[in-house]
Amino acid sequence: MHKPFQFKQFTINQDRCAMKIGTDGVLLGAWTSLNHNPFSILDIGAGTGVIALMLAQRSSAQVIDALEIDENAYEQCVENFEQSPWNDRLFCYHASLLEFAEEIDDTYDVIVSNPPFYQDNYKTNQKQRDLARFQDAMPFEHLLESVSKLLSKEGIFSVVIPFSEEQTFINLAFKHHLFAKDILHIKGTPKSETKRSLISFSFNKTETTIEDLVIETSRHNYTQDYITLTKDFYLKM
Repeated sequence: MHKPFQFKQFTINQDRCAMKIGTDGVLLGAWTSLNHNPFSILDIGAGTGVIALMLAQRSSAQVIDALEIDENAYEQCVENFEQSPWNDRLFCYHASLLEFAEEIDDTYDVIVSNPPFYQDNYKTNQKQRDLARFQDAMPFEHLLESVSKLLSKEGIFSVVIPFSEEQTFINLAFKHHLFAKDILHIKGTPKSETKRSLISFSFNKTETTIEDLVIETSRHNYTQDYITLTKDFYLKM
């Protein structure tokens, strides 16, 4: 039995989700820019709903929608939304991105995604976890095409992907008239290799800013940058 994950202002139950709370999602939820005071937010592939909940805590957005295809994760996401302080602003759809993008006429001011990203050669025997982790459930091309339909003209799309996929993803985004705005490279420790890229995109071409974030200097000794980014959420920060 997985214990609920307690954040400062909300709790996440995750016993029925293949993908548990992880650093990737929390970093994306904390880092995504809300400077343009979004009215509407969409979280694609919501899992537990953690990113949508973090954005609800950080913003006054009136519409915060989430999309989750896996039935167990969808039910858990709904439950996590319902027991949160912002349940009147949060809504989860049980649908695929393709269905959703075809049916929805509205656009969103912020779109976030922590997409599945292992390629075929990593498959395990756990179908639910594989669906959450693998790109064939939601390939990058398909994600970007849908985002280009669903993002408002001045909107921001933020994503977390493996650093090794960064250039491929940026090139694909460019085809859909989405330009890299801010990039944050994540390293576990000062000596480790860059593992993840957090990237924000918009339809407006600007100079790309690139920054680095190191999570810890040694086991559980977190850097000031990491603490500053996550302290509004993690209990022990």
